[in-house]
Amino acid sequence: MTDSTTDMKKLALAFAAGSLLLMLAGCKPAAAPQADRAAVAAKTDEPSAALQKLFDEEWQRMLADSPLTATYLGDPRYNDRWDDLTPEAFTRRQQAAQALLDRLKTIDRAALPAAMQLNYELFKLQTEDGLESYSYGGQLLPVNQRGGLQTASEVLEMLRFDKPADYQNWIKRLQSFGAYTDQTIALMRLGMAQGRTYPRVIMQRVTGQIARQIVADPKLSPFYAPFSKIPADMAGAEALRSVGESAIREQVLPAYRRFQAFFEQEYLPACAEAPGLSAQPRGAEYYAYLARHHTTTTLTPDQIHDIGLKEVARIRAGMEKIKAEVGFKGDLHAFFTFLRTDPRFFYKTPQQLFDGYTLIVKRIDPELVRLFGKLPRTPYGVRPIPDISAPDTTTAYYQPPAADGSRAGYYYVNLYKPETRPKWEMEALSAHESVPGHHLQLALQQELGEMPAFRKSGEGFTAYVEGWGLYSESLGGELGLYKDPYSKFGQLTYEMWRAVRLVVDTGIHAKGWTRQQAIDYFADNAAKTPLDIANEIDRYMAMPGQALAYKIGELKIKELRARAESRLGDKFDVRAFHDTVLASGAVPLQILEQRVDAWIDEQAAK
Repeated sequence: MTDSTTDMKKLALAFAAGSLLLMLAGCKPAAAPQADRAAVAAKTDEPSAALQKLFDEEWQRMLADSPLTATYLGDPRYNDRWDDLTPEAFTRRQQAAQALLDRLKTIDRAALPAAMQLNYELFKLQTEDGLESYSYGGQLLPVNQRGGLQTASEVLEMLRFDKPADYQNWIKRLQSFGAYTDQTIALMRLGMAQGRTYPRVIMQRVTGQIARQIVADPKLSPFYAPFSKIPADMAGAEALRSVGESAIREQVLPAYRRFQAFFEQEYLPACAEAPGLSAQPRGAEYYAYLARHHTTTTLTPDQIHDIGLKEVARIRAGMEKIKAEVGFKGDLHAFFTFLRTDPRFFYKTPQQLFDGYTLIVKRIDPELVRLFGKLPRTPYGVRPIPDISAPDTTTAYYQPPAADGSRAGYYYVNLYKPETRPKWEMEALSAHESVPGHHLQLALQQELGEMPAFRKSGEGFTAYVEGWGLYSESLGGELGLYKDPYSKFGQLTYEMWRAVRLVVDTGIHAKGWTRQQAIDYFADNAAKTPLDIANEIDRYMAMPGQALAYKIGELKIKELRARAESRLGDKFDVRAFHDTVLASGAVPLQILEQRVDAWIDEQAAK
């Protein structure tokens, strides 16, 4: 997903089947003669119905199997429970995936309409990819500094409390929190036994997150927040508050004390010293898989590293031009120091910073019609990142709306230490995380009409989703942003940030780089602040390969736009181009390329 990427779903491309996807992408079946259409429909109805039934049944099974995913998507049916993290549950999931593939083979793909053939292949590839992911043992790493049991209270950001049943469901979750904690501990012990842990340097951050959950008074726990706002006139309000407080005292707080003891006494000492995945069992193989998984390409880590080096050199030249434009006397490194430290570039309070973000998105909204023919109906808002995770997470992230429209999308901004969050980065960041970036793309995807739920609500194919987000930053100039050279430099800094990622992510996980080596390379090439740089490098250690998707996806979308502009000349319509890119939702990059090429051919023929 976004910089808010979670491990709820493993929806990505197994690129070995990419040639078949290429054949399907953007293809138009030959028009059948009128007399034959009824016969064709009759032949395709049965396999199409069988495939749709499979999609629907698997979607419902997945929601029941992962209550947290259901909550994330706005489905309240399982809001009274947590996910099952027992080894038996993971075995069942693998067996269910294999059974799905066996069932899929019974459906005649050739008899399906073109759109359903694409659905068939995407579903197949994502299911195969999930099975491959299990084989590397990533499920044995349920906690890192970006989230896990220690930030479980943040699920409240996705819940609504409108009636007594909502509070009762939350109480049931609280009452089962001890079992959920014990399952997490057991899973982490399995990982320890296999030598699968995160690097100790990032896991040290988790100790403070756990400590912030352990309070003397249950009413001070973030888990109690809904009860502090319960309407006085709600039936049984006092009883709900009392039972909720007891559940936190008797279940949640003791569970966190157990988790704290396990984490500090057993787990943290067992964590890896090396920062990279290559030091883990099958680490090099796993990282090569993650590179394919996140970029939806066959690029190797070495090839991606080289692309990153070239992009860093190109963007650095653009930065030098802006430095000269503003008349700064000194080298680029001195200019970075100036941008990181001069008080004029920072707000003094969290509220001022929040207001600054809000004003930026309000400026962008009315300009969108210049670049897009179709805009989402679902609104979005701006929220602060919760205090419990703000010190250890990124500058911002996006949370998609609920699938049923019951919850808007939200752009979350980090207000921790506003003196470290420069104004010049805010426009590019907002374009990425809100509009025209993640909110526009993901909300439109949910509104695509007749499309299986796994595609409408899925956030797989990271290269498409994050490639679109980064490409959206480059649209800021066309939307009235970056009028100030420092904000334009901020946009280049953000593009450089994603280019640097290609170098440092592959450096850490495939080339044996140290954490400090990665930090130094980042600081030498981007003006982001030391706090942000450290958080970013630690993020790459916690999420190997995910950061590769942004720049690889953006380069492909820019390549496609340049191709369309070159071939169509005066016929090029940027609004129609963007609508075409967004029309299918998230897909592998080769499928996107085929769809855009088909659109270019169609426009050229007019």
